[in-house]
Amino acid sequence: MVRDICEALVRGDLSDPSFFLGMHRESETVVVRVFRPFAESVTVLSRDGRKRYPAERVHPGGVFVARTGEREAFPYLLEIVEEGRVFVTPDPYAFPPLLTDFDLHLFNEGTHARVYEKLGAHVVVLEGFPGVHFAVWAPNALRVSVVGDFNRWDGRVHLLRPRGSSGVWEIFVPGIGEGERYKFEIKTKEGHLLLKADPYAFFSEVRPKTASVIFDLSGFPWQDAEWMERRKTVDLLSSPMNIYEVHLGSWKRKPDGSFLSYREVAEELIPYAKEMGYTHIELLPLAEHPFDGSWGYHVTGYFAPTSRFGTPKDFMAFVDLCHREGIGVILDWVIAHFPKDAHGLGRFDGTGLYEHLDPRKGEHPHWGSYIFNYGRCEVRSFLLSNAFFWFEQFHIDALRVDAVASMLYLDYGRKEGEWVPNRFGGKENLEAIDFLRFLHERVYTAFPGIATIAEESTAWPGVTLPPYAGGLGFLFKWNMGWMNDILLYMSKDPIYRKYHHTNLTFPIWYAFSENFILPLSHDEVVHGKRSLLEKMPGDDWQKFANLRLLFGLMFGYPGKKLLFMGGEFGQRREWNHDRELDWFLLDDEPHRKLHRYVRDLNHLYLRERALWECDTKPEGFEWIDCHDAENSVIAFLRKSKDPNDLLVFVLNFTPVPRFAYRVGIPRPGFYEEILNSDSAFYYGSNLGNLGGVWAEEVPAHGRPYSLSLTLPPLSCCIFKWRGV
Repeated sequence: MVRDICEALVRGDLSDPSFFLGMHRESETVVVRVFRPFAESVTVLSRDGRKRYPAERVHPGGVFVARTGEREAFPYLLEIVEEGRVFVTPDPYAFPPLLTDFDLHLFNEGTHARVYEKLGAHVVVLEGFPGVHFAVWAPNALRVSVVGDFNRWDGRVHLLRPRGSSGVWEIFVPGIGEGERYKFEIKTKEGHLLLKADPYAFFSEVRPKTASVIFDLSGFPWQDAEWMERRKTVDLLSSPMNIYEVHLGSWKRKPDGSFLSYREVAEELIPYAKEMGYTHIELLPLAEHPFDGSWGYHVTGYFAPTSRFGTPKDFMAFVDLCHREGIGVILDWVIAHFPKDAHGLGRFDGTGLYEHLDPRKGEHPHWGSYIFNYGRCEVRSFLLSNAFFWFEQFHIDALRVDAVASMLYLDYGRKEGEWVPNRFGGKENLEAIDFLRFLHERVYTAFPGIATIAEESTAWPGVTLPPYAGGLGFLFKWNMGWMNDILLYMSKDPIYRKYHHTNLTFPIWYAFSENFILPLSHDEVVHGKRSLLEKMPGDDWQKFANLRLLFGLMFGYPGKKLLFMGGEFGQRREWNHDRELDWFLLDDEPHRKLHRYVRDLNHLYLRERALWECDTKPEGFEWIDCHDAENSVIAFLRKSKDPNDLLVFVLNFTPVPRFAYRVGIPRPGFYEEILNSDSAFYYGSNLGNLGGVWAEEVPAHGRPYSLSLTLPPLSCCIFKWRGV
């Protein structure tokens, strides 16, 4: 029997090393069995150094046995001679398991919110010996081992112990620490060897390399306590949110074209965002991903900020500085799918583990990626823990969840017969819906003041309703309908806009059905869609005027604001992830003045409570006139909770100036023109209302007073009531 076990050990087929390797009682005496395939000799030492027990090589493949003659177990070390080098080390199999039955129960139950503290690789000190504890979930594996430079990537050396029926394997490897590269070698029941990155790794090699790297997250000197305390008390629904969406790899780069680090980009991006008047920076996905061209949306390391820009603590420094400068951080979070890369989560132990095995439920046909099995308890623990990880370890303020629609619908991107109905015969993914509700119940309880944001492109009801009211539980939803309608309208030649007037007016009818963010995101400036500036019709002057008009409209409509980098100065070419933005355009007057306009508009937004305090309530918006399709003009009011706080927006969507254009208003007094997108300061024609207009007692639009205005061409004019 011993010979057979030795043969299995040398072949790499031993499933459970704990019953054979390490210290055991055998025929009334204590023996120590060791497997070191490259060792010349092994000696067992008592930890007090008083006794030595030479081990006999019992198999030429490297199995050693020391028969101590002792009747009771004792603490021991191993003295190993390997390639002429002598070193003393604890035996990995001399240490008991670290994971508690309670942790394993919570993990298997799907409710462990911090399982990232248990699984993965963690630097610890056991019985006075520093080392790393490894644990991984692979319930269908024949055997699991950890491999790295520390064992010559030999999967037979450090075999993990299985923990009963939990599907979890673990081992403590003494004598290694931060910086070591590693992977898990998994032997499937079919005999195939898989080399997998750690699903819970905190750090990875820089692509194209794919090994996980041991990293200790503890000890970062956070200085954002004031922000974190204040965050708990802020009502985001009635606060300003002006989001600058950024891809870190292409915002700016070094002169040689290489990436700026997290700390380097922080020195430039954060002051820029603050000066421009943004309240939040939203980062395209930063979890580790192998392919730059995926923009981060094909994640292989869910717990590892990408090493492209530095270490996890470098990213902590980025977030910390944002908070100290009063800027929130939103992270794009990709839980709708994951890639099929061999080192990733897919077919992790040779079976569909994180994903459904059936491709009708487990694969996205359009994206070539796997879909999480949201109904599997261990996957729920994985995803729940990942949300907690970003909020807890990195102080992230919000998670924007990508492609929520693909999670909600079983037939998403599929033809008839390519999907499996739910148990009621419907197309709704009940497991995903249940997971989202469960996720939100947990994170909003644990982290007051955070937010989750849904990119959801359908009319699914109640996306931003709480779970107890039957909703999905998000705080915000991207208003994709507004974005599509407005960009379609703005792309039309002004002569045809009167035929598409409802594109301007219809979005307001559902503006309060959810808590919306108005997105002009990265998705709108790629894949042949053209940049925002180049979407605009007309000559160059009209393009800039139209873009200023678009931004004015965006800030007038109810909803929080989001603009992708480059839009603020009129990037001409489409976004390219492989190069930095065209900052040289700021040397040209029209781009420089558009940049000034966006900055002034942003700061106006921050000052005026009417633009955000009642964003999610109908009482914050009121049409003055939405019917003037012939002239392509709309006018509306924005209001805060203060009845004396009143803004009037009048927008002219044609290049024809309108004189003595009458707009009805609810009260008399002076209306100051606080912003005019046609100002010469912004590269406009400088037509306007000389700083403001007094109301006249002339009824219009069903109101007792009105303003007689000059509407510049392609303009947004904003007036503020200053009293009588």
